[in-house]
This record gives sequence, C-alpha cells and structure tokens, in this order.
Amino acid sequence: MKELLTSLQSWISQEKPFALARVISTWGSSPRPVGSSMLVSDKMEMVGSVSGGCVEGAVVKAAQDFINNSGGEKLSFGISDEDAWTVGLSCGGKVEVFIEQFMAYADNADQREVWDQLEKRLDANESCLLVTKLASGENFNTLILPDRSTFGTDISAVLIDEALNIFNQRKNGVIEFEGSQYFAHVFPRRSQLLIIGAAHITADLVQLGKMFDFEVIVIDPRGAFAQKTYFKVAPDQIIEKYPSEVLPEFTLDAYTYAAILSHDPKIDDNALQILLPANLSYIGALGSRKTHAKRIERLKALGFSEEIINEKIDAPIGMDIKAKTPREIALSIMGEIIKAKNVFY
Repeated sequence: MKELLTSLQSWISQEKPFALARVISTWGSSPRPVGSSMLVSDKMEMVGSVSGGCVEGAVVKAAQDFINNSGGEKLSFGISDEDAWTVGLSCGGKVEVFIEQFMAYADNADQREVWDQLEKRLDANESCLLVTKLASGENFNTLILPDRSTFGTDISAVLIDEALNIFNQRKNGVIEFEGSQYFAHVFPRRSQLLIIGAAHITADLVQLGKMFDFEVIVIDPRGAFAQKTYFKVAPDQIIEKYPSEVLPEFTLDAYTYAAILSHDPKIDDNALQILLPANLSYIGALGSRKTHAKRIERLKALGFSEEIINEKIDAPIGMDIKAKTPREIALSIMGEIIKAKNVFY
C-alpha cells in the first residue's frame, strides 16, 4: 500500500470514496505477494493489483459493497494453471484477499485517525504497523508504532507483542489470536545502511546501496579519509565522528544493516560496541580470518560472548565470489545484505 500513497492522497483530496483490497495470504505460485494492495472506486476505477489480472474483476465487483459501507469481507481464490501462465507463472496457486471500506471514510473517528497517523508516518519515512481484524461488521484497524503506542481500535498488549514480532521479521502476515484473525501489515521506513570507514570499497558500496534504495550513511572520524574519498554517487550523510558519538542517535533495528570497513580496530570496535547489542539484520566486518580472530578476543575482553560475536558478525564480510577488486568486494557485501534483507521472504 505504501507504493499507492500518491494515489491514496489524490483520491482522498478529490473526495472520491473507495475500498481497499489487500492480499493477506498466499499458497503456491501466487502472482502477487502478501501485502499487495488495490484501491477500487465506485466507478470501477482501480489502482494497484492483487493478482496481476487473474482475480481483479471479482475483487472490483465485491468491493462495491464496501465503498460507502463499513466492514469488510475475506475472499479466497484459486488461480488455475492456465490463468497463472497469463501472468508469467509456471503453475497456479491460491490467494486470500481482504476488502474493506477505506478507513479515511469510516463513520468512526478512531478509524479516520488511523489513516491520519498512517499518512503522517509514510510521508515522514517512519516505520509503523497496521493491524486489521479480518471480520465483517465495523471497521477494525489499529496503527502500532515501534514504541508500542497505538491509534485506532484498542487491542491487548499480547496482540501488540505478536504484531511487533512480525514487524521485526520484516514481513506481513496473519495472526491467530483468541479465536479471531488479524492481518499485520508492515510499513517499514527506508532500509538504512551504515558504513563504518571511508575507503575505495566504501565508495562502490555506497553506489550499490543507493541503487537498491538504502539510506546510506558513512561514518569515519578520520577527516582525510572522509573528505578525500571520491564518491561517484554521494551517500545520504558523511559523518566525521567516532561511531559511538553518533550511532546512539540512529534507529538501530531490523531495518538497519552495517558494514564495518575502516580496518582500524579503534574505529571498528568502537562501532561494534554499539551495534552488537542492537537488533540489526546484518553486521559484516572487513578483514581476514586471522584479523577477525583478534577482533573476537578484543570484543570478549569488552564483555561480549564469543557466541554472540559469531552469531551477529559476518566475517570475513561478504559472499564468497572470489572478489579481488574494491568493486567486486562491494558487490559481495551487497549480496550478503540483500540476502539478509530477504531472508524471511
């Protein structure tokens, strides 16, 4: 739904009522992933897709009942082998779609507030999570922020925990809770790549990070390195401070990835002391196995267990593609980061 933000805002500004359809679960070779969304107006206009063309007609027709009425409906579709071929698949699958009146038009002010807060977070590139009860009747949506604050329908602390667990796994999904089903729809902020140390590898890794739409931050207290490294594509930020001076200011969560590249223990270890206790999805450190063995001993002396160090740090950093040049090493690093990013999909 995040990719439909411009259309959402446009239709609302035009006071054009519409329903929202979202893929909530799939089996087999479904054409669209869980979380895929489509807007449907009372004039049969649609933006987005829930199946790549297989079931859109049925969804558009069913959505008419909810454009001006509260509540929702869950629909199940089996996509035949023949239909699957038309959207580029080798075999069929199944998809479940939930249709509901869009919350901005709900009679309930709490539901309208959910959209107001969701729009604010999407515009500001801030993470949030939308929980929707998959039932007919009144609209039931709750927006959850990473700090556990909520907007919309009140839900229990246990359900909030379940939803935030899905958020930390970086995937959308259905929650079974006390005899009801809820759809947890994750809206993450832009993924963040922290690069510790400015060097030739850094410049190539920045370019790759920007290519894959990461927010890229380079941190290096050595002014000569930070200022003189040539970046063909500029990072979002270059910070000339020790990592421990600035990392606490960043959100260090499941949407954060770190590459430790300075090759200077004073800088690398300084960063790892902050990053290791956090919930990052990836930490990789440059250096040979011999270099990493020395790193492990230093970190153990700082109070970290060898188990945690080995579990959290990818070292030597990057995929084994027999990389030689800085560009090839950067590619191997980006490969590991993309692998970590997509591990739950």
